[in-house]
Amino acid sequence: MVYESTIQFTLDTICPWTYLAKRRLAKAISQLPPDAPVKFTVKYMPYQLYPGASQEGEDKYEWYKKSKYNDSQDRMEKYMALMSLYGEAEGISYKFGGTVANTLQAHRVLQHFQETTDSATADKIVDSLYKQYFEEEKHPSAPETLLRATSEAGVPEGEAKAFIEDHDEGLADVKLLIREQAGNGIDAVPYIVFEGKRRDISLEGCREVGEYVKALQSVIKESK
Repeated sequence: MVYESTIQFTLDTICPWTYLAKRRLAKAISQLPPDAPVKFTVKYMPYQLYPGASQEGEDKYEWYKKSKYNDSQDRMEKYMALMSLYGEAEGISYKFGGTVANTLQAHRVLQHFQETTDSATADKIVDSLYKQYFEEEKHPSAPETLLRATSEAGVPEGEAKAFIEDHDEGLADVKLLIREQAGNGIDAVPYIVFEGKRRDISLEGCREVGEYVKALQSVIKESK
């Protein structure tokens, strides 16, 4: 009998480390044998790194340099070089221009279609949101960004557009989920919990592929 395990992946769609972690986790899952006695399903949970950010947003490069690196050009360049190297190894072409903005609407859309469709659809939405923001310098939660993400995930355009343009539907629910994550002690992302039959395994921060493989194998071993 196959044990069904949920991998709870807490993320923010403007966090470069969660994009990296998602790629590495997918790589780890792909290494499992097809006849493994555990079926893993990823469920995305919302977290906001900068809840006070405006919807209009501001210049991403300047914001990062000022808020993260004390306006140091040298430190910013080192960060970009490091992330570019990490990204290249996982097939990500990080770019550092564009707009950093509030991600609440992106979380609202992701959570809605995760609940009303399936995990594969949610996964494709997340992929598109990450790619648009980090590789194409798109606004993280503009209506056109969200509509493209849902379209690439196979959601009918009319259905997606109606939900995206509502702004309020499901908003209270996603705010509650964000508060619950904070209440669970999560104060950084990525935060990944591998649900096990005997115990859960939690990994905070972006880890190497091997660490995700080890967590998956532990869940499989303890499911027998």
